[in-house]
Amino acid sequence: MDIRFATGMDAAAVNAIYRPNIEDSSVSFELTPPTDAAMAERIRKAIVWLVWEDEDGVGGYAYASRYRDRPAYRWSVETSVYVHASRRRLGVGRALYTELFGLLVQQGYYTAFAGITLPNAASIGLHEAMGFEPVGVYRKAGFKLGAWRDVGWWQKALRSYVVPADAPEAYLENSRA
Repeated sequence: MDIRFATGMDAAAVNAIYRPNIEDSSVSFELTPPTDAAMAERIRKAIVWLVWEDEDGVGGYAYASRYRDRPAYRWSVETSVYVHASRRRLGVGRALYTELFGLLVQQGYYTAFAGITLPNAASIGLHEAMGFEPVGVYRKAGFKLGAWRDVGWWQKALRSYVVPADAPEAYLENSRA
């Protein structure tokens, strides 16, 4: 098992994990899976994007992206984690998030947010086990698969809150092809 920075070369494997969440569930509010090229661009633009792989290939991924564009939000990120159906309940999501949060702290981030389409007991369980706390629900935030869907929001403090000296820095290995 290895956790490493994702590159554009991982786009097809990442899409293979992500696609069922678009096509077969309401977990993602996307309606059409991104192309591999579009996924490669998402990987490139992320603050940090990690993949978990073993001898059978990429089995999960986690990433952090900007929470919002306005400057006062620059110490906060939005996080996501997806695990291939065959690797769920094996600690893959926890391992990815543990590594991701360590990198975010090194970069200078303070707060992580996660949006979860409800209901989703497995995702809620993982996020709360990783220290996220529920902070609210956007009711009927999206319409997918014939129903209005709520989105719950969770928040995690990555470090003690102090007056920040500088804005977060890009992780050096994040400049990947």
